[in-house]
Amino acid sequence: MSPLPLFRRTLVASAIALGVVAPVMAEERELLNSSYDIARELFATVNPAFKDHWEASHDDTLSIKQSHGGSSAQARAILQGLRADVVTYNQVTDVQVLADAGLVAEDWQQRLPNNASPYYSTTAFLVREGNPEGIESWDDLAAEGVELVFPNPKTSGNGRYTYLAAWGAAERAFDGDEERVTTFMRDFLGNVKVFDTGGRGATTSFIERGIGDVLISFESEVNNIRQEYGSDDYEVIVPPVSILAEFPVAVVEDNAERNGTLELARDYLEFLYAEETQRLLAGFNYRVHDEAVVAEFADQFPETELLKVEDVFGGWDAAMEAHFESGGRLDQLQRR
Repeated sequence: MSPLPLFRRTLVASAIALGVVAPVMAEERELLNSSYDIARELFATVNPAFKDHWEASHDDTLSIKQSHGGSSAQARAILQGLRADVVTYNQVTDVQVLADAGLVAEDWQQRLPNNASPYYSTTAFLVREGNPEGIESWDDLAAEGVELVFPNPKTSGNGRYTYLAAWGAAERAFDGDEERVTTFMRDFLGNVKVFDTGGRGATTSFIERGIGDVLISFESEVNNIRQEYGSDDYEVIVPPVSILAEFPVAVVEDNAERNGTLELARDYLEFLYAEETQRLLAGFNYRVHDEAVVAEFADQFPETELLKVEDVFGGWDAAMEAHFESGGRLDQLQRR
């Protein structure tokens, strides 16, 4: 045996005996969050906070990736093979379609508090400086000459909430008179100048392209836009009646098990309920459930009656079938 290998073995043995060994490299972990179109800035802030939280108690380093788009398109991408570990969407049906396919647990809404919705919002209006069209409530949006921008309800959960909020408000205003509701909805939809595929595209049309008098989106989004682009140039109108927009989350268990991220994925979603994270969410103009944070941000959120999809439409399945499937009420209302 040559002396060199013997020398090396002796050196290594001495290092071990003295406790002088090379440090073990931390394992690199990766998490993919599939989310709705306008959540980029939100999770750009949430993810570093969770990374610090996770790495403080684990011996690995974490990289969090995002996939954004209309939530229905995101769900379809997972069905087609996108190996997202978690979903953070803006409509229950986009999570349920994954549960129906066996990718998400059947009881996913019972796995986390508040129907697995760590935060929520409603639908509100962004108008230009001075509110030149005098927009205050839904009935103003059907007036002749008012130009609207919001996402296409066929491709966007954001757009479906807008449509259902308008319908629900009209039912309330007209005491359920179907003929008057139908007339209102036809005028309302007829005022839409652009049907973008998602919320981010609608924002671009309204802000950067200067299209329309009113952008209809989540209350959180219109407030964030106003803060970003100039509080003197835009105003936010929260109508007296709107809709409860839940933001459901779930682990894509089939993917997380294959990716070896099940514990990580569950911790990521539970982190959204922590008080500090709820405070962060409220800072992005989302309504939250933590009582301390609700009290702290009470002045930020105007009172409004929030209609529930279950109460007005019989649930999301019934609403989807009646209004958004091919040949449904949305298609009928848009026929000329």
